[in-house]
Amino acid sequence: MRIFYLVIVALAACFFCGSCSFSGFSLFTQFGKIDPSISTYTVRTTAYSHREKEQGGKYGAMTASGRRLRYGRIRSAGADWSRYPLGTKFRIVGQPYTYIVEDYGRSLVGTNTIDLYKPTLRAMRNWSTRRVNIQIIEWGSLQRSAEILKGRLHYAHVRKMYNAINAKRD
Repeated sequence: MRIFYLVIVALAACFFCGSCSFSGFSLFTQFGKIDPSISTYTVRTTAYSHREKEQGGKYGAMTASGRRLRYGRIRSAGADWSRYPLGTKFRIVGQPYTYIVEDYGRSLVGTNTIDLYKPTLRAMRNWSTRRVNIQIIEWGSLQRSAEILKGRLHYAHVRKMYNAINAKRD
């Protein structure tokens, strides 16, 4: 009986570590692979949390698009919507998560920075600022971005994004 358990443990280790030749799947190598058919971009990333006490932060755990902030296999991100439109789906090379741009922020406008949502201040601080490679899975909608921004043009950073979107659509 003891040998049976040892065989089961050995097979499980082979499967999860990918060290057996019959195992075509490895948890540790799949996430790090770069899909050559998808363009890779190097971007600066920062982190934010709904727990921050920022001036004018009235949305709490809601995104600028009206969704609840997400943190699981699918995660929320913020960006300049004229560069990464609302709904843009991407992944960070080497990570298993899919991020969706559903938020924006004053400090992101006019930059190539993507803000990644973290549910705690500790996780936010631990991320800090990093340069990462991302792959765009699906581009979002400039039209939908402009529709949401149109009602918020009294803010200078929103006007800047809105005007940049309209320049791209003309």
